[in-house]
Amino acid sequence: MRARAAVRFRLQSAAGCQRYCDMKKLEAIIKPFKLEEVKEALAELGIEGMTVTEVKGFGRQKGHTEIYRGSEYTVDFLPKVKVEVVMADDLIDKAVNVVVAAAKTGKIGDGKVFVLPVEHAVRIRTEEIGEKAV
Repeated sequence: MRARAAVRFRLQSAAGCQRYCDMKKLEAIIKPFKLEEVKEALAELGIEGMTVTEVKGFGRQKGHTEIYRGSEYTVDFLPKVKVEVVMADDLIDKAVNVVVAAAKTGKIGDGKVFVLPVEHAVRIRTEEIGEKAV
């Protein structure tokens, strides 16, 4: 119980974002077959961890029609992969550039990259906070 109180105190002291929020979260929605290339490109930058989720969606591509057993139907949601990585603020520009370069095919549906601020991060096992937790 004491450990929980210590973490809560440290997070509350970080409100206002002075020392702990020099981090960004990169979210990339990409074609599934590009995942390995993106992973390798990020690893070359020294980025070690990431979360990958299989997702479905559409943008301008708006799906496509297929024929199955003689019937035509529309596939609205296309399979994609969502890659999430939290990193130090100073790495984000390089990371965005390598993700775009690795994921790009030049065809419609290549995906999107989003960058979001991260206020807090806590490594549960060690209670490290901020960039040390990532």
